[in-house]
Order: sequence, then C-alpha cells, then structure tokens
Amino acid sequence: MQYRRLGKSGLQVSEFSFGSWVTFAKQVDIAPAKEIMAAAYAAGVNFFDNAEGYEQGRSELVMGQAIEELGWSRDSYIVSSKVFWGGQKPTQRGLSAKHVTDAAHAALKRLRVDYLDLYFCHRPDIDTPIEETVRAMDNLIRQGKILYWGTSEWSGQQITEAHAVARANNLTPPTMEQPQYNLFERHKVEADYLPVYDTFGLGTTIWSPLASGLLTGKYNNGLPNDARANLPGYEWLRDIITGEQGRARIEQVKALAKVADDAGLPLHHLALLWCLSNPRVSTVILGASRLSQLEDNLKAFDGKAKLTADVLAAIEKVMGNKPAAPTRF
Repeated sequence: MQYRRLGKSGLQVSEFSFGSWVTFAKQVDIAPAKEIMAAAYAAGVNFFDNAEGYEQGRSELVMGQAIEELGWSRDSYIVSSKVFWGGQKPTQRGLSAKHVTDAAHAALKRLRVDYLDLYFCHRPDIDTPIEETVRAMDNLIRQGKILYWGTSEWSGQQITEAHAVARANNLTPPTMEQPQYNLFERHKVEADYLPVYDTFGLGTTIWSPLASGLLTGKYNNGLPNDARANLPGYEWLRDIITGEQGRARIEQVKALAKVADDAGLPLHHLALLWCLSNPRVSTVILGASRLSQLEDNLKAFDGKAKLTADVLAAIEKVMGNKPAAPTRF
C-alpha cells in the first residue's frame, strides 16, 4: 500500500480506502464486516468511510462494533462520518449548526470513538448559510470532536465561499471533498475543482470508482440477479443502467474491456488504476460485500506498471476525450 497526503494537510491516507455504502447493515452484518475490515487493514488500508445516511445510521453501528472488536489502536486508522440525512424531522436534516452538532455526537456513539478524523457535509444545503455550517464545523474542531472537515458533491464555487468565510472570520476551512469520480463522471474533479486545488490544497476522497459496478462489465449482458441495481431502494440505478444512456455506456464498457485485455489487466483493475493515475485523487474508496471482492480489488496495485501512456490514450479514445495527462505513477 502507498499513501498520499489529504490535500495540503499532513494526514496520510492509503491510496485505496474502504467504504460501507450499500453494504454494511444491508448486505453485510458484523461477522463478514469484521472479516472484510481486518483484511483491508492488514493490506495497509487506513481510511474507513461512513455516513449517518447509510442505512439510517445502522452502517455506522456495524462499523463501530467491528472496529471495537478488532481492537485496533486508535492512532492507526482514520474513520469518517457525513452529515445531511439524519431523519425526517426538520432538525434532523441539512447543515444547520444544530444538526451538524447533533449528527457528530450521534456518529461518535455509533462508531464508538472519541473523535472523527474526517467529517463531511454530505451535500450542500441551500437553506443554511455557509457561514453557519463553517462555524459549526470550526466549533467541533475546537472541541476536539473532529479533526478535519470537508464536503461531498459541493461545487467549486461553494467550496470557495466556505474558504472565504473561514478566512474572514479566522475559522477552520474545509480540507477535503468527496465527489463521485470514474470514467463516466469526471466534470467536478477534472474541471469544476481546477481553480481550488492549488489555491486551497483541496484533497479528494473519491467514491464510485467503478460506476456502481458498470465498469466491472457485469451489466454487459443484462442485470444479474445479485446485482446492486436489483436491491430495494436502488431502482434509480437500475433505471440508469437500462436506460438509453446506460446502454450507450455499456457499449463503451465493452470497448474498454478490449483495451484492458490488450494491456493484460482485468477491466475493473483498469478502471481503479485510472482513478489513481489522477494526482488530484487522494484516495479511492472501495466497497465490498464479500472478502473475495475486496481482495480482488486490492490486487489492482499489481498492475500499476501496465497503465502506460499508450493505455491511457486508448482509454480516452474509447471515452471520446483527448489523450490523458501525465500520470502520478
């Protein structure tokens, strides 16, 4: 495992991290969760991602119990939570000072830790002034409840505004952003955030590197019975995959599979390594409902040398873009 700084901070995060979205408390209970997390930790993964909105907090309960039973030293791992969707009542949603504070305390209890390493605003809140949210995050940092705060799926302009508020009021600015990033979702990471990387030292903890499984090739011949898109509550994903855009993307996936095969890489390893080749990416969050999935994804590291400039150019040709920029490898 190799490590990268989280933006301009001194925090070193593993290039691959592990997140519990969709899996913990939905497909995975405590026994397999411990097995998967133990394997990730043994492989050098040090960042474990969660959110209050994942299975209404139950995902954090599973992760917290697993961490406690595994007995890891608190200074050896990084754990996160996100705030936005905490319940149906007005005070249980959004980024008001009250909900930001209540959600942090609730996450601490569920994860069984004294502080959160990373705490994200899970989405922007148009009903709450950004200054109120920045002040709430700064207050939690001063109390020692969180170490770094950040955003998820905010725009570059909103991140810039948060930094301006922090600078004007001597408050702690956001350190990181958690955007979706994969071969099909690139605008935020590659365009919208360009003005803020060097200006503010933005770190990124990217999610859905395999486009919810599309970049594994498993949807090339239809929807498997055990696919995430068939889970209750994920009808939106099924509609995306089976819709016109999804069918077009599957044709691109089939072409990418040929590029991967020529490079001597499994398709999903190609997709994961492509994400890591971007120097703006601090860590790629992996998901897994089985130990074998995690172990397979971690093996992508073995193919780093195969992701050459020619392979990257072939990928961009399939995607209809210009040749890729120089990689980090």
